[in-house]
Amino acid sequence: MGDDATEGGKDTAALSVAMLRHVLSGSTYEAVAAEFGITRTAVERRVKALSGRLSREVGIEGLSEGGTAFVRRLREHREAILQALEHFEPAPAPASRATRVVSPEEIELAIKRIRGRSAQAVRDVALFYLLFATGAKPLEIARLRVKDYVDAQGEVRVESVLPSGAAITGRARPLYFASRRLVEALDLYLAQRLERRHGLGESDAWRGLDPESPLFLTPSGAGFPIVYHGEEGQHRYLCRAILETYRKLFRYAELEGMTALSVRHTVAMRLYERGADEEQVGLILGISERSAVREMFPRQRPTLAVLMQDLV
Repeated sequence: MGDDATEGGKDTAALSVAMLRHVLSGSTYEAVAAEFGITRTAVERRVKALSGRLSREVGIEGLSEGGTAFVRRLREHREAILQALEHFEPAPAPASRATRVVSPEEIELAIKRIRGRSAQAVRDVALFYLLFATGAKPLEIARLRVKDYVDAQGEVRVESVLPSGAAITGRARPLYFASRRLVEALDLYLAQRLERRHGLGESDAWRGLDPESPLFLTPSGAGFPIVYHGEEGQHRYLCRAILETYRKLFRYAELEGMTALSVRHTVAMRLYERGADEEQVGLILGISERSAVREMFPRQRPTLAVLMQDLV
């Protein structure tokens, strides 16, 4: 499980074409990754694979297949590549294995198991609920602050905001603490923090905690360490500690095959079931392109037989 595992095997041509067009227009891999809500590595892999196919299957005037590995060369031959795209007819993508979607009953059973097995059960139950109740990524959760959850009076920010500094994409988006079970778990955890004197504030405001303190702490009372992960000029960060924590929680919960991406699929499916469209799902999950939402989190459509049964 990790923040880089965001494609789920859905390497579709339509999404790759959109990314290639962005790169040809001057966007960096990092900017395209932020735009589509996936990683820089995934964007680079898609763009290079598609460019190579264009060169082999259609031909790009003035550019060999070896030259497609370099962004500068791609941009120098922008018009030729765009022309090649007009004649590109990719084969249908092979059907991928269904992504794990967790039922409400499985979540509740998982919580019982975590409570019985985790040495930090109060915190870990809150961590687990937050993943499923918001669709936020582990790194984003590690970056949350106390003030993102409660206001100075200690009241829950039901309609909060994931700050731009916390979001993987670098753009703020809505963050809802609207689940009763999540709020109960978080309130219990903050009370435990106060009791243990972890991240205390200078007054009774913010429930007695430092508003700038991370919302979730390690057993020692420190925030989950986040390190720079990438080459110069890239905006890539990694929080191994929280990734490992979630791996443990999925193991405790006995949720076979569960990953952070599976959780986001589960959130997307719940939103679709409640009538959400791709734009709303994308807003919650931090994906700005509707096409990217459709490819990464496709809506499950009923068969015609189901739709027509007992129509009157």
